[in-house]
Amino acid sequence: METNKFNGTNYNDWLRNLRIVLDFENQGYVLDKPLPVILPEGSSPEERLTFEKWHEDNRKVRSIILASMTNEIQKQYDRLEDVPSIMLRMKDVYAVPDRHIRYAATKAFFGTKMAEGSSVQSHGVKMLSLVEKLEDLKAGLDNDTYIDVILQSLPPSYDPFIVNYNMNGLEKSIHELINMLVQYEATTHKSEPAVLVGEASTSKAKGKGARRWKRKKGKGTAVTATASTGGAPPAAPTGKGKGKVGGSQRSKVKGK
Repeated sequence: METNKFNGTNYNDWLRNLRIVLDFENQGYVLDKPLPVILPEGSSPEERLTFEKWHEDNRKVRSIILASMTNEIQKQYDRLEDVPSIMLRMKDVYAVPDRHIRYAATKAFFGTKMAEGSSVQSHGVKMLSLVEKLEDLKAGLDNDTYIDVILQSLPPSYDPFIVNYNMNGLEKSIHELINMLVQYEATTHKSEPAVLVGEASTSKAKGKGARRWKRKKGKGTAVTATASTGGAPPAAPTGKGKGKVGGSQRSKVKGK
């Protein structure tokens, strides 16, 4: 409760966490049942013990509730002694109707899409949490609808998986579907060819935009480019120096 203090905007989440803590201590009944004020005359020893325990649990739960509020909100309720009175006033002021929560959860579930290249496991866990929230709110959606929406939320790279799933008439739980998607992701990633960097790529070690020129083996001085950074190779020799004489030079020789 320390990390989820009530701040005026998180009533439903705060109340859920509070119930989890109190249920663990078997004190959740204090939130909903009116605190008995008077012990009737002639009560049995068991009834007296129940009465005393109820008041003791009320004091403990009241302290937990007040300690889990921000200081400003705490001041609004620290004069109230019984827990049901505190909870009733808080509900009137801060509770969000289930209808609004259900609308927001439904919108998030149908609108969530997985980005291409992101983790399908993380996406599946997110969709599963939305499903559980809709179930708690009694949204009335069945398993087939949940499965369809999850499949529709996947990126195009999962189209082969979706086609195979539908053609084979598979019927899986949401947990099983997520496990299948994780296995599919692992398989497809392993089968993808490695991206090879060929000779034509620019090497950072040689400087940005650097080009490497390679002399062909054999006679002559022709030169070819082995880089794809643009630009033309050096002009062919004109026949000066060693090597074969170019065509224009041969014509001049014959004419002499």
